[in-house]
Amino acid sequence: MTRYICTNCGYIYDPELGDDTQGIPPGTPFEDLPEDWTCPICYVGKELFDPV
Repeated sequence: MTRYICTNCGYIYDPELGDDTQGIPPGTPFEDLPEDWTCPICYVGKELFDPV
């Protein structure tokens, strides 16, 4: 699965890990994140993430 980096702060969303701060379970692809999901570090939206 492709990882995605926040272009604002550098946080990397790794689908294999998910995002426990927002209840996203491991194995969740970036494309399947809710539309209102935000970066857990700087709170920007998915539109500011790029594939790594």
